[in-house]
Amino acid sequence: MTTSEKQSTQTRGRESLEISTPAPLEFPMDRRLSTSSIGPGAAMDHGKATATTEPYAVDSEKQSEKVGSLHASSAPDEPQNCALALWQRHWKKVAQLVAFIVFTAWWIYGLVFYRHTDGKGWLIPTLVYIAILLRLFFLYVPSRLALRPVRFVWLNTAVRVYDIIPAKLHKPIAAAVSVAVFLIGALVPEETGDNTRANRAVSIFGLVIMLGLLAATSRNWRLIPWHTVIGGMLTQFLVAVFVLRTKAGYDIFKFISDMARALLGFAGNGLAFLTNDATASAPMFITGVIPAIIFFIALVQMLYYVGFLQWFIRKFAAFFFWSLRVSGAEAIVAAATPFIGQGESAMLIRPFMDHLTMAEIHQIMTCGFATIAGSVLVAYIGMGLNAQALVSSCIMSIPATLAVSKMRYPETETPITAGKVEVPETEDDEGTVNALHAFTKGSWFGLKIGATIVACILTIIAFVGLINGLLGWWGGYWGLTDPNPTLSLELILGYILYPVAWLLGVPRSDLRQVGELIGKKIIINEYAAFAALVSDPRYASLAPRSKIIATYACCGFGNIGSLGIQIGVLSQISPKRSGDVVKVSISAFLCGVLATLTSASIAGMLFTDFML
Repeated sequence: MTTSEKQSTQTRGRESLEISTPAPLEFPMDRRLSTSSIGPGAAMDHGKATATTEPYAVDSEKQSEKVGSLHASSAPDEPQNCALALWQRHWKKVAQLVAFIVFTAWWIYGLVFYRHTDGKGWLIPTLVYIAILLRLFFLYVPSRLALRPVRFVWLNTAVRVYDIIPAKLHKPIAAAVSVAVFLIGALVPEETGDNTRANRAVSIFGLVIMLGLLAATSRNWRLIPWHTVIGGMLTQFLVAVFVLRTKAGYDIFKFISDMARALLGFAGNGLAFLTNDATASAPMFITGVIPAIIFFIALVQMLYYVGFLQWFIRKFAAFFFWSLRVSGAEAIVAAATPFIGQGESAMLIRPFMDHLTMAEIHQIMTCGFATIAGSVLVAYIGMGLNAQALVSSCIMSIPATLAVSKMRYPETETPITAGKVEVPETEDDEGTVNALHAFTKGSWFGLKIGATIVACILTIIAFVGLINGLLGWWGGYWGLTDPNPTLSLELILGYILYPVAWLLGVPRSDLRQVGELIGKKIIINEYAAFAALVSDPRYASLAPRSKIIATYACCGFGNIGSLGIQIGVLSQISPKRSGDVVKVSISAFLCGVLATLTSASIAGMLFTDFML
């Protein structure tokens, strides 16, 4: 073989090797970047470097260039890809437009056909529609831009007046304005029956005594946040006026309570599947309350995973910090407890529990003792109690608990949710993979909390029964047996609370009976007190004013059984804070009872015969 033939053979071997060994993949975007950003010389080199890929991209069978190549692009798929990209870019706007059209049509239809229908009306749908419109509006318009005119008016009116007044006079003037509002609202309306101005004045005096008692027993009266106390009491009174004296206020808060009750009522579907319809509808604590707690805890876990509750907490934290200067965790529990209950509301701040201050734990427990939940509200209304009184008492407890708790246990630390919300990570959050996983983990956690609640209630009420048994045996030697009243904790508290009933503005002829009802509520529970108020002949002769005040005074979970529930739930949520929970539990229990009594006192100021 000649030298030229050998060279020709080597050349063909190198060409075949280049064809069989493809060059590194180059994407069209990379090619454009390299030719445009580096320069002409680099572009020429790039062309040489990729020239060997052309033979590889040729399919000899189909005789079509670039068919079967990794660089090949399907021309018919380009419109489909463009449509998909367009949908991915604008699907949220389309969904928002559809939501606007659907809810607009729903609102107009309801306004035309149901505005005068009982159970529907026009007010609630209109408020829901306005809330949806505002949400859609603020998706495109920053809230700071929309609120700029409001901020301008606020800064040039109220703030200017506030700045003119010397700083040392701010709190005294605020207190004087609050007192004036209380006096005008309580004493101006005309007298009717037992609703005399003298009885209203006694209710005002009773409220002053309760606030003075809180200040005298405060852990540090020098640190009492008077802004929170004055603002909370004034808000409590204004809420009472709005709910008790206006139909719109009653309808709004009744709607919120109904929605909360309906949400928790869905737990009955699961219970009916596991047992039967009769068991699910039985009026028992273990079938009516525990399943709702388990379901709600699972739902809260899922909402936390998707981020909805974090957004909700941030909004509430900003509002309450601005108005009453409390932390976000305290604000959320105070606002949620009247609608979902003490056990469920504590779950809303589960990620915060390990980081709460002692004052925040005290505040959270006080909220649970001061009001009832939406899950039992309808049951009490069905017993024949005044629905307006029950609903208004639940709402009045929100600012009342903030004011009462901060007087008894002022804040001495810096909460992590003061002014802004920083949701701390938990170990459970790190191991959760999706919303369904969060929901199932919440179900198991809810089961543990439900079992804890049952165990605590059983043991504490049994312990109260033991004490009553010993008192009854001892009192039998003094003649305190049937037909005389049997010596018991309820009887003792009835006499102890005799002056409390007078301070609430109860007529003198009914003081002992109302005191006994309050004692029954504290020792047993509010259900026992309400049942006695409705069906016991001893309380059938109570004056209308006495019945209304007793309804407010008993409208709370401030009983010994709930003390066990609070300790059990919070200790289960944060085991390492269980010692702190027990440490403040008695103080929070007393403050919760007192917060309920402040609502009863305000009801005594605003009572009219139209509430019956």
